[in-house]
Amino acid sequence: MILADIGNSRMHIYDGKEVIHLDHQKGIEQYAHQDLCYITVNHQLKSDLSQLQRWRDISSLIHLPNEYETMGIDRKALCLSHPNGIFVSAGSAITVDLVADGIYQGGFLLPGIRSYLKAFGDISPALLVELDRRINIEHLPRSTQEGISYGIVGSIKALIEKHREDKRLYISGGDGAFLSSFFEGAVFDERLIFQGMKRILEGMSDH
Repeated sequence: MILADIGNSRMHIYDGKEVIHLDHQKGIEQYAHQDLCYITVNHQLKSDLSQLQRWRDISSLIHLPNEYETMGIDRKALCLSHPNGIFVSAGSAITVDLVADGIYQGGFLLPGIRSYLKAFGDISPALLVELDRRINIEHLPRSTQEGISYGIVGSIKALIEKHREDKRLYISGGDGAFLSSFFEGAVFDERLIFQGMKRILEGMSDH
C-alpha cells in the first residue's frame, strides 16, 4: 500500500520501504496511476487531487481521542503512531504534542528553524546567518552565528525537556534528524506519520 502525506510545499510518499520526498507536480506525475491513500493540509491542491481516480483522501478518517478542532491532520497522524510519548514534527513549523494511553494531552507550536533564522535576518542584516549545525549548547557562544544557533536550538530543547520527564520522544520532519541529536534516547523516524495512517487503515479493515 502506498501512503502519502501532502504538505504545503512537498509531498512525502511511503512505499512500504522508504520515504520519498517530491514536489507536488513530480509526485502526481509519478504516482497518478497507482493506488494510493493520502492525507493533506494543502487546501489549494484538494480539487486537483480529487481528480485522481486511484488516489483516496483518508483525512476524514484520522481521529485522535481528545483532539481539538483546528489540529492539523499530519499532527494527528503522527500522534497515532504510538500510544504514549512526545511527538515532534520539525518542518516549516515545529509541533510538539503529548499523548498518554492513546489520548491527546495537549501540545504547542514553534517556528521552524528556517523561520527563526529569517526572523533574525529581518531584525538586522548583521544577524542574517546560517545555522551552526555543530553548535554545542553546553558552552556559551562567542560569535553571532553561534549565539543565534544556540538561542534557536537551546530554546526548542528547553521547552521540549520541560514536558518530557520519562516519556519517549519521537521526532520526524526535515530538521528532525538534526534536532534529535540534542536529546538523549530520542527516536528519529521519517515513517511515524505513515505508521499512524496504517494503524487507522488496519483498524478499519478489522471491522
